[in-house]
Amino acid sequence: MPHPFQSVALVGNARDPRVADCMQSLAAHLGERGCNLLVEPEVAVPLEGVRIARCPSDSFAERADLIVAIGGDGTLLYAVSLVAHRPVPLLGVNRGRLGFLTDVSPDSMLEDLDSVLEGHYTEDRRSLAAARVERAGAPTLRALALNDVVVNKWETGHVLDFQTSIDGRFVNSHGGDGIVIATATGSTAYALSCGGPIIEPDLDVWVLAPISPHTLSDRPVVVRAGSRIEIRLTDRYDSRAQVSCDGRSIGDLRQGDRLFVESSGAAVTLLHPPGYDYYRLLRSKLHWGRGGYGGEPRE
Repeated sequence: MPHPFQSVALVGNARDPRVADCMQSLAAHLGERGCNLLVEPEVAVPLEGVRIARCPSDSFAERADLIVAIGGDGTLLYAVSLVAHRPVPLLGVNRGRLGFLTDVSPDSMLEDLDSVLEGHYTEDRRSLAAARVERAGAPTLRALALNDVVVNKWETGHVLDFQTSIDGRFVNSHGGDGIVIATATGSTAYALSCGGPIIEPDLDVWVLAPISPHTLSDRPVVVRAGSRIEIRLTDRYDSRAQVSCDGRSIGDLRQGDRLFVESSGAAVTLLHPPGYDYYRLLRSKLHWGRGGYGGEPRE
């Protein structure tokens, strides 16, 4: 019986030898399984003997049944941007550092891929946040985020003064380097380094985590996902910030602008091979449960 993933797109920075090696192995293996392969035109990895189509990545969502992202979480976030409005699932092979999203090990990727092709996997639906910057007399800037929307100060050495409101209610005035608005998925990304909590990815909440706040009382806040969050700079002539979504800048935030973060209604589906355990992933990436206080538990 043919599996549902007949066309598979491979995404990754093939200039990285580790990624290129994985891409070669995956391509050969998928070719043996009778899959059609899609890669970007600039991928220079030799893929002889495999049925392959080179096409722009923005066509992957229309042509692929599955996208395999090879690299770090940034590579998977790039793949998310390709399928945000399409029901194409993503599988992440970790060739980066932490890899909270790319959870398949290179050592087991062929076996894990076979499991997925044979229908043995867990579907993990993750919602996306929507950001927009409104400016009088200018086009509205828009972007989606799986991990986070970040407001950063534009210049080093300057304090960024801004205000937050949630669902039309004033929350706080802030001074510092900015703020991270993270989904549950993004709670283990930038927000974690700002002192935010780790949140199970299936919980429907967001985190507002100030970046290097200048008052100790300015602490992370957990709110309902889909809340209408508004950020405005306070009235200082030299205030200017940058807004980024999942690490990609969408533009600056100036006096009089308004940044809104709210529900997008869009989601992506991550696939995990059999045996996926979110807490095992946390233990692996954050080195929990190693030594002391009774040692490691039995698996």
